Amino acid sequence: MRFYSLILNMYKHKNKAVHKDSAHSIIKAITTYYSAPMPLKLYIAEKPSLGRAIAAALPKPQKNYKTHIELANGDVVSWCIGHILAQADPEDYDAELKKWRMESLPIVPEQWQLKPIARTRAQLTVLRKLVKQATEIIHAGDPDREGQLLVDEVIDYFKVSKTKKANIKRLLISDLNLPAVKRALASLKPNSDFMPLSISALARSRADWLYGINLTRAYTLQGQKTGYHSVLSVGRVQTPLLGLVVRREQEISQFVSKPFFQVQAHIALTSNDTIAFTAKWQPSESCQPYCDEEGRVLVKALAQNVVNRIDNQPATISNIESNEKQQAAPLPFNLSQLQISAAKQFSMNAKLVLDVCQTLYERHKLITYPRSDCRYLPKEQLKQAKGIINTLAQSSLPCNKPAQGANTTLVSKAWNDKKITAHHAIIPTEKSPENINLNTFEKNIYLLIVRQYLVQFYPTYIYQQTKVHLLIVGGHFLSQAKMEKQLGWQVLFPKSKKSQTSDNSKQGDDPEQTLPPLTKGQSVHCQQGELIEKHTSPPQSFTDATLLGAMTGISRYVSDAAIKKVLKETDGLGTDATRAGIIDLLFKRDFLKRQGKVITATEVGVALINALPEMATLPDMTAQWEATLTAISEKNASYLHFMQPLTNIVTEMVHGASQQSFSGLPKVAFKPKRGKKIFQKRPAKKAS
Repeated sequence: MRFYSLILNMYKHKNKAVHKDSAHSIIKAITTYYSAPMPLKLYIAEKPSLGRAIAAALPKPQKNYKTHIELANGDVVSWCIGHILAQADPEDYDAELKKWRMESLPIVPEQWQLKPIARTRAQLTVLRKLVKQATEIIHAGDPDREGQLLVDEVIDYFKVSKTKKANIKRLLISDLNLPAVKRALASLKPNSDFMPLSISALARSRADWLYGINLTRAYTLQGQKTGYHSVLSVGRVQTPLLGLVVRREQEISQFVSKPFFQVQAHIALTSNDTIAFTAKWQPSESCQPYCDEEGRVLVKALAQNVVNRIDNQPATISNIESNEKQQAAPLPFNLSQLQISAAKQFSMNAKLVLDVCQTLYERHKLITYPRSDCRYLPKEQLKQAKGIINTLAQSSLPCNKPAQGANTTLVSKAWNDKKITAHHAIIPTEKSPENINLNTFEKNIYLLIVRQYLVQFYPTYIYQQTKVHLLIVGGHFLSQAKMEKQLGWQVLFPKSKKSQTSDNSKQGDDPEQTLPPLTKGQSVHCQQGELIEKHTSPPQSFTDATLLGAMTGISRYVSDAAIKKVLKETDGLGTDATRAGIIDLLFKRDFLKRQGKVITATEVGVALINALPEMATLPDMTAQWEATLTAISEKNASYLHFMQPLTNIVTEMVHGASQQSFSGLPKVAFKPKRGKKIFQKRPAKKAS
């Protein structure tokens, strides 16, 4: 009222009524201004470290709180703590579902629900208040499917209006260093463009719940009938993965080694010369009944007969194939390929690699976002390439000389905007590693990432591939050799003699062999034939590297030709970000064990796979679902296209559980629930 009186006193005039009306208008405008919500931009990061990195690039001074950061201009940066919401439990839908009963299955929610995770409830409360106050929301989840869903589900949980939701912007940060964050803030995108990622992650989350809850309950209840009173945990991804390991060990245990025979001809240019090169016998069609499916000769007498026939016999060069071949540099790493390389070179398991990557990304800020499934880079990144390479060249780490030899005018096929979704390949940042105390694991992983980036700026690897075909007494022989012409990017991959021999043997080349000048039709001489006896080998047990490789290229383990075709481009069991966790989960549940580098199934793991229906243990179905999830994220499939078939199959598998034989499972008694300890007061000691 005092403010009202002051305004009126300012307007003393003959026409008091007019000026009284003007005063009313002024007061109304002021009141409206101060009662309207103040513009507030809210940044929601996936985790506190990302939130702090964003705040560092925004106006100062700032007020730092445990749950959020207030900026100088009134805007706020807050964060989730990973997932702060989880899929509701069956009993949250119906209290009766808390008890495990076969007649209650399958449990298929009509309206899916989320519930707060207890340990993050305080953060959720703060976010609820901030989201309500915000006039603009910036989604700053990690640049992948899970990161997209994580923030989207919080926004949906708070029932944000359609108008406000339509204006949400997406902040994509792959590098936590200040310049990179500023560049990201300057290029915000509509969050709606990334909704397919969110839908894909949501479908995966609900699928894991639907499959895991129903089948774990169904098969556990069935197992109890035969005396196995422990939980039979079944998962959409974990169980087929366990199945791969179990079947591999069964193949090894049942394998019977068979001898096979090769014939090698030792060739001289003339009958009086020393041996110049060797050639391997190629069995003809008439010999195929005596060979296995891989063309290996199984009958020793046949091979010995060839040896006897070619001793000290003339030979003719029937044909020469000589081709110059080029090999482009390998693409930068995604997470799976990095984990595979680290397992091969440093015997690091998948979870350890991921943990090290998170430290390099969040604490040291030396690499870009690590949970990437992409091996390509946006062309925009080329602007930072010189800065990154200069930083590496000045480093005291072993990468300094390779960096000094890099040619930034060379652009490999890695830079391809069409291959980029929400994230790109893992590469080093512009931050210098100097004065950062990296442990051995961190240094090894960092240098792997650096090398894979630097090879993009090295020339193509060029070599001459030569195949010489010979006829000896009517038999066909082949000699192969490879001559390197330009090492190119290969200079960054020094190989031991052992690895060279292994690589070349796969290509059918003799690493030690060089061929003399030869011409088609030339006559040479076979000095002698040699019989080489070898034995078939069993498949090798899985290691961290080969198990990750199997998950990545799961189509190799799929028997159905139609599914194989579907999975050619999008194969994979799990995602790059989840594979380490899935493998680790199988160890925690005592389904897998390690014996040195070898990963095998435990007795319980073997019994579980043998007890389950084949459909649940094969990768075919799950791999196909993973392909559909990828298609959803790429806008090539719908949510219902994935969920409806899944629901139908889960229903069928639940009904079929009663027909499964679980007699092979060990007898396990019920573990009694821990009750509260009752402490009784000790009687007082009698005085002596």
